[in-house]
Amino acid sequence: MLDPSRAADPGLAVTELSDSLNRLLADVFALYLKTKNFHWHMSGPHFRDYHLMLDEQSDQIFAITDDIAERVRKIGGTTLRSIGNIARLQRLRDNDEEAVTAHAMLRELHADNLALVAAMLESHDLCDDHADVATASLLENWIDEAQRRAWFLAEAVK
Repeated sequence: MLDPSRAADPGLAVTELSDSLNRLLADVFALYLKTKNFHWHMSGPHFRDYHLMLDEQSDQIFAITDDIAERVRKIGGTTLRSIGNIARLQRLRDNDEEAVTAHAMLRELHADNLALVAAMLESHDLCDDHADVATASLLENWIDEAQRRAWFLAEAVK
């Protein structure tokens, strides 16, 4: 829950934080599905390494979905209800291409993880504006995880 004594306008805080976290949740679902897509369609000389890395990364991405949604509920908001809701809110682009090279997959996921970091940092700034230290703390861990994924992906395509 938000501490009403610390938020200048608790109603505005719930609305702004819920909106920000729901957009973040939509991006996380989009990144999860794209990472799984690339995991399923990986091929090439480094298949095993990339396949396993993307499986590990997709598990890590999916693991935060429930935490994000439950945080929205804890602060008094409502969260996503459908795939259509995700599609309307996501900022990360899907990839429906028939064939994507392994390096193109990894470069795209690298960029998407960095975009997710930027979105998380925006949400973190909003937490600071509304004195929501609990959400900010969660975001700090997720930012670190996303930066680590981006680092692994960047190193894999050197």
